[in-house]
Order: sequence, then C-alpha cells, then structure tokens
Amino acid sequence: MSLDRNLNKILIIDFGSQFTQLIARRVRELGVFSEIVSHKKIKLKDINNSVKGIVLSGGPLNVYQNNKFSFDKKILRFDIPVLGICFGHQILSKLNGGRVKQSKHREFGLAKVYKKNNSLLTSNFFRNKKSKQVWMSHSDQVSKLPKTFKVVASSTNSKFAIVESKIKKYYGVQFHPEVTHTENGKKLISNFVFLICKIKKNWSSKDQKNQLITDVRKQVGTNKVICALSGGVDSSVVAQLLNKAIGKKLYCIFVNTGLLRKNEEVQVVQTFKKRLKMNLIYVNAEKEFLKKLKNVSDPEKKRKIIGNLFIKIFDRYAKKIKNVKFLAQGTLYPDLIESKSVTGSQTSKIKSHHNVGGLPQKMNLQLVEPLKFLFKDEVRKLGLELNLSREIISRHPFPGPGLAIRMPGIITNEKIKILKEADYYFIKALKDHAIYHKIWQAYAALLPVKTVGVMGDNRTYEYLCLLRAITSEDGMTADFYEFKKSFMQSISNKIVNSIRGINRVVYDVTSKPPSTIELE
Repeated sequence: MSLDRNLNKILIIDFGSQFTQLIARRVRELGVFSEIVSHKKIKLKDINNSVKGIVLSGGPLNVYQNNKFSFDKKILRFDIPVLGICFGHQILSKLNGGRVKQSKHREFGLAKVYKKNNSLLTSNFFRNKKSKQVWMSHSDQVSKLPKTFKVVASSTNSKFAIVESKIKKYYGVQFHPEVTHTENGKKLISNFVFLICKIKKNWSSKDQKNQLITDVRKQVGTNKVICALSGGVDSSVVAQLLNKAIGKKLYCIFVNTGLLRKNEEVQVVQTFKKRLKMNLIYVNAEKEFLKKLKNVSDPEKKRKIIGNLFIKIFDRYAKKIKNVKFLAQGTLYPDLIESKSVTGSQTSKIKSHHNVGGLPQKMNLQLVEPLKFLFKDEVRKLGLELNLSREIISRHPFPGPGLAIRMPGIITNEKIKILKEADYYFIKALKDHAIYHKIWQAYAALLPVKTVGVMGDNRTYEYLCLLRAITSEDGMTADFYEFKKSFMQSISNKIVNSIRGINRVVYDVTSKPPSTIELE
C-alpha cells in the first residue's frame, strides 16, 4: 500500500514506550499522517522529503545504556523539527552536550509544571495559568542543558520539564503529553505539528477510503481475492472496502465455529450476502469444532485447536475457488507493531497476533492488507465512509476463539447454549440502558463452578455467571465500568430468572493490569 510513502508525515522513533502508539494516534486525530519506526530500524534514507517532523518517544532504558539502544545522531542534523518526549527528551539533551543523571526524587504519576518562558510549543497550553497538571514517568532527569537550549517550564523535581532550542528546532518535554492524564496535552502536540512543523492536514477517513480503493485496484488488478469474514469490525471493513474496489472478484468465506454470539451467523449472512450482495460462502462447522474440543480444558490448547481447525476449513473451501491469487486480511497497525514486524522495539511481546503470520504457507497467496496503517478508531470511521451500519462498526471487540475462552474448563453444547443466552441478555440490557457505547468491551462468561441456590421452594445447583465490562482507549490498559446498583440488580434477576442453568451472577471488578480483559 502506498499510504506510508506518499503523505507528508510526522515520524515517531520508538524507544519502547508503552505510549508510543498513543503519540501516533494523537497526531492522526489532528488530521495528519504519522508513522512509527523502531530506533533499531531507522535509517538515514528514511528521512526523506515527506518527513516534516520527528518525535523521539519515551522508553524503559536510560541514556547511558548505549549497548541497549541504537540511534544515529546524524538523523538529528536534518533541518527538521524534533520533539523529545521523556526518554526522547533526555536523549536530545545528552546528544547536544547536556547532562542526564538519576533523579533523587523519581516522578511517576501526576505532577505540576510551572511556566518559566514563552514558546511556540506551549502556545495556549497554560491558558493564562502559571501551572498545568501533567503525567510524569521517569527516574532520570536532565541536570544540565546544552548551550543553545532554554527552560520553558519546570516541575518540583524536574528543573527542565519543557525545553527548547529555537536555533536547532529541538523541543523536549519530560512528561507524556499524549496521555489523557496530562491536562491540555493534545495542545502541545498540535503546536508541534502545526506551528513548528507547519504541516497541513492530510488525513481523513474520506481520503483514506479513496486512496485505499485505488491501492487495492492497483495491487490486485483483475485477479480474485478471498477473505475470511468473521462479522467483526476489522474483517467487515476489509470485505466492504474490497467489495467497493473489485466487486465480484472478491470471495468471502464465513466459518461458523458454533462459538459465536447468539444469532451472529444469521446477521452476517443477512448483511453481507443479502444486503451488500457479496460472494459469501457460509460454512456451518459447529459439530466439527465441538468434536475437536471435546474434553479439552487447557486454554492454550483450545486456542490452537480452534485456530488450526479454522485454517484447515478455510483452506478446504478456498481451494474450491479457482485461480485465486490474493488473500485479504484485517491486519491493523497495532497488530504489526505488537508482532514486531514494524518496530522491533524494546517492549516485551505478550502474544503474537492472530492476523499476522498465522496462515499456512502452502496456500501460496499474496497478502492484501489495506488496513495495516490504521488504528481501530480509524477503521471504524472508514467503515462508516464505506456505508457499513453503525451496528457493525460500533460492536465491542470479540476474540478469535469466541466463547471458548469465556468458558473456562471443558466445552459442551449445553454450556454454549447457556452462555449465548446470558451474553445476549447482558448486551441487550446495555443497549436498552444506552450505556453500550460508553463501554469498550462487555461480555458474560460461564465459570466451571456450580453453587447452591433456592428458587421457590426448590434447591438448585447450577452454574455461576460472571459479567465483565471495561472502559479503555486502546485495550492496552483498562478499568472496570461502574454500573448503578439498580442496573446490576436488574440484569442479575433477568439472567437468573430467564436462563435454566445459572443461579448466581457476579461482576468482575479487576483492572488491566493486573488481569487481562478476557478470562483465558
């Protein structure tokens, strides 16, 4: 795809910060293209005419661990504005003759920065106030500024919290303006992008749609493309984008694993085959998946069985379509980053993404990944531009293995039926109370525990249903949603009274970290 080559952009050099993706998103929210590249992979040739500004991200290292990070100083010698954030701020100072040392008082969390001098970077940032609340995360600090630098703002523990060198077009902030905890932080990023880098807006969902359709047509030509359609946001947007680009040359394969949400298979067929008139092959493989999963309780084994069987079935039906040359995937920008195929950064890899490198080599197909430079929120906006319904676009994330990982222990047909109903009632209640869109992800889970209950005069011994609802910006960190007591009482009563097999409902009040969003 050509998006990354053609557009003027802000280049973000990643040193392993957990917030690097947020920097890229903040720039894009301003209507400007941004790209992330690892400090290990950045080359001088990457700094071409399309790069109008450079951001050095934060990171877990300190500037004296030279053996653990690589960075060519010549990159800073181009006549391009540079913004250093946290670790990047320290690098900028050290490489220009300043000093960095371990701080006597570490700053993690909220802190106040106090205005000392005016700067383009802080234009309207303080808004006629002397101080602003920011988010700090550092144990080192700049102790001596380079000769051409001046102080713009200080905090109690960081004398050089915001600095600049007008001559060299260098700017440094010790805190993280990209996180929501920093008051008016987006203004700092906006000032860097527009006032300092003087870049014009070039990034909108309408522009993306037209460019991506052109890119797909150019890559695919008159050849056939197959796409694994799940009904989720990413695969739905990919399918509709290719439908707009190449029409009947696209063939979608939808595999019903039996582990989908209630009536999901009906909605997918209705939307894509009947309303959007796509070539859709529907495969009902419920019995096949249930047979393979019989008596399997280990979560990793479940994932592998489901993933391998899905590929096997997909491959089986793909072979029936003759002369196919391309496979479309809903790979997103964070997928590439997390799989280290973009950044190779210092961040630890928790798990490989199911969209990256998970297909059998024997298929021998070329990949079409039109969303690979987009974040999730951008994909949703693109979907609306492509005339997909808000119901599809605004759906909560749903894991590839489906209900299998929301059902710890062995999987049975009875449990699946019970869980589908519980999840249906929970999601319906969220929509009925107009709180579905306030929540990043919500679901019901069926725990492998039975408890005693009383219904009427009868004793019951049935399953325990766990409800989970979290708020998040990108799924990397999350907090539980605080429901009103009346809502919890209402949904608990509804589930227990409507579903045979559940006699107790609990609510998960654990954040991420330390827990994960899904149970398995």
